Amino acid sequence: MKIVINEKMIRRNARIGQVMGAAGLLVLAGGMYISIKMPTQIAFSWGALVLGFTLAQVGIYFGNRWGRRPRMDEALSQALKGLDNRYTLYHYSTPAGHLLVGPAGVWVLIPLYQRGVITYEKGHWRQKGGGIGLTYLKMFAQEGLGNPDVEVATRVGGIKQDLEKKMTAVQVPPIQVALVFTNEQAVLQVDDAPIPAVAAKKLKDLIRKAAKNDPLSLTKLEAIQNTLGQGKEMAGE
Repeated sequence: MKIVINEKMIRRNARIGQVMGAAGLLVLAGGMYISIKMPTQIAFSWGALVLGFTLAQVGIYFGNRWGRRPRMDEALSQALKGLDNRYTLYHYSTPAGHLLVGPAGVWVLIPLYQRGVITYEKGHWRQKGGGIGLTYLKMFAQEGLGNPDVEVATRVGGIKQDLEKKMTAVQVPPIQVALVFTNEQAVLQVDDAPIPAVAAKKLKDLIRKAAKNDPLSLTKLEAIQNTLGQGKEMAGE
């Protein structure tokens, strides 16, 4: 498997996460100090607490994606290790964020690191379990699951538009999507979900099954990879 990765973006965003996280903690500490030492300055205290919490959340957002190890791109690369060099995995170099192109087709991969029981019920994604610890993580160390359908629509729309703009001689194939849960403590109960959702360790099986059932033609595969660029072969492949 070959990989195209935007290292510059990763370093920049990791730095943003560090700075925002540290700034958030400092402002939160300032707000607490004001509330204790100057109780009459309640407006300043609350303002500092709100600002500090906001900065901390921004830091968490950037840190979880580009600062923590293994990073999301590293987790996906490891999960797909073993695919042959007809596949190219693009990290942060296309509108999709993480894109796999190969005999299995064009796949937008959306990595999620949330833990607990992940369900899809009555048209809604939910994250359950974990008790107080999970509630704490959602507030201060981990984002909630949110609505993956929105991110899917954005990512798919972005890469489809980009490919249609650049490829005029070859019709763009259907864009497929997979939600990939990288946290080993995630328990998936999503049989009714409209989007494939798998644990990272099962992602390669999903891709190989797609390649067997509905392979992408060599003409389209080469046209897409030439459009997006060729990456370096993954070490150990």
